[in-house]
Amino acid sequence: MKKLIAANWKMNKTIKESVSFVKELNELIKREKNAEVVICPPFTALEALSKELKSQKSENQILLGAQNMHYEENGAFTGEISAAMLMEIGCEYVILGHSERREIFCEHDALINRKVITALKHSLNPILCVGENLEQKKTGKAKEAIGNQLKNCLNGISKNQISKISIAYEPVWAISKGDPNHKAATKEDAENGHSFIRDFLIKMHGRDAAESTRIIYGGSMKPENAKELLSMPNINGGLVGNASLSAKSFAEIIKSVIS
Repeated sequence: MKKLIAANWKMNKTIKESVSFVKELNELIKREKNAEVVICPPFTALEALSKELKSQKSENQILLGAQNMHYEENGAFTGEISAAMLMEIGCEYVILGHSERREIFCEHDALINRKVITALKHSLNPILCVGENLEQKKTGKAKEAIGNQLKNCLNGISKNQISKISIAYEPVWAISKGDPNHKAATKEDAENGHSFIRDFLIKMHGRDAAESTRIIYGGSMKPENAKELLSMPNINGGLVGNASLSAKSFAEIIKSVIS
């Protein structure tokens, strides 16, 4: 299976900046075939990028994803976006359960689980984020925290559905949030988290289903560490934040993928 390299722009880039980025990126990775590339811009840029991506001719077609969605089909949910709206605009992926959604917007596992179920119903590919915070790491409760998130967020998901979900392991303590002095996770830290998630999925749905599920790393992947992270046996890609805001930087990460 191809490694998945997804850009999470968060609350960055105007429509004009988004289109300019994708044009530049397309030229930089035109002949890269080893990775599946997804851009997850702010909602305002989705339509413009959908049109731009459809117009591009490239051996590596860049796909479109959203940063969030609601679990209901429609209704009185001011400021929210439905799965059907994302599908109509051309999205193939959606990020769910990101640590910032959990921490800042108080999203809990049961809510995220409903989003995962709705995304699959509409043939959207969820990128489900799980990971421990610094306190859980320091107190030796990291695996317990990750296990609980997986158990709760994947409640009701069948063995046949699990491979349609990409699990993003994002140790919250390793996310830079723009801080150049933060301490990133080592490749061993990342691999240990991925290995635990793989084993957990094996227990949930069996080895075949678990080994066909992509587990990607979401803790400050950048050009300087991408190659060594992506060389680890259980790391099937990356969910890239700050380093995805530059086309050249993001292209370097994509080029770090070796077949």
